[in-house]
Amino acid sequence: MDFWRLLLTLPERGAWNMAVDESILIHIGRGESLPTLRLYAWTPACLSLGYAQPFADVDVKRLKERGWEVVRRATGGRAILHTDELTYSVIAPNDEPRVAGTVLESYNRLAQALLQAVKNLDVPVEMNEQVGHASSMTYPNPVCFEVPSTYEITADGKKLIGSAQARTKEGVLQHGSLPLTGDLTRICQALVFENESVRTDASKRLLARAATVESALGRAVAWETATQAFIHAFEAQLGLSFERGELSESESKKANELVKGKYDHPSWTERV
Repeated sequence: MDFWRLLLTLPERGAWNMAVDESILIHIGRGESLPTLRLYAWTPACLSLGYAQPFADVDVKRLKERGWEVVRRATGGRAILHTDELTYSVIAPNDEPRVAGTVLESYNRLAQALLQAVKNLDVPVEMNEQVGHASSMTYPNPVCFEVPSTYEITADGKKLIGSAQARTKEGVLQHGSLPLTGDLTRICQALVFENESVRTDASKRLLARAATVESALGRAVAWETATQAFIHAFEAQLGLSFERGELSESESKKANELVKGKYDHPSWTERV
């Protein structure tokens, strides 16, 4: 039985959330922190862009009108509007058996835990094992949740959990989001479309291809309930024992530095 740290953090701004994940990764690379499962939420709502996604996808005026924020992730993929969700991050050294091997191999291992977590909530789910990604689609698509990629979790064919992974010399960071409730089409209000007809079509496609826990289950599930489902699933599926912890003073300090110098700064957010 291997021991990992469990972090349950209060809802925070997008820049802080991304900075914390990177700070943990840096400390793990130094051997100063245990492999970590972090479960968290966002306030206010925040649009996150994939590492290489053009900032031009963002409708800044609409975003600001709604009081939403924008951040760029260190991981790839496409835009996600983080609100009414449970977000997880798995951060571990490169030689940790659960994340070792190829990206797909580690994705598959972690997906087993994610699959069990949603099953623990009584949602009828399956794993998408078809190799492919949204980027192979024939029309421009800035929305992450529209199409499931390999080893992502679906309910009745609709994408339920979106995940992305980054690998550095320090280790592996995989994070993803499980929408619990709310209108998934809100993201279309934060992105640029050619005209309102195209925006409406995108919203309809999204509802046809993505789900929340509430829409899949027919009832709402509290964040705390989903959190416990994740903890139990990761322990059971990955053979882990969690030690509840907090950010170290050094991790918090580095996260604050990363907020100011990177995740809250246009040189990062608008880099593409």
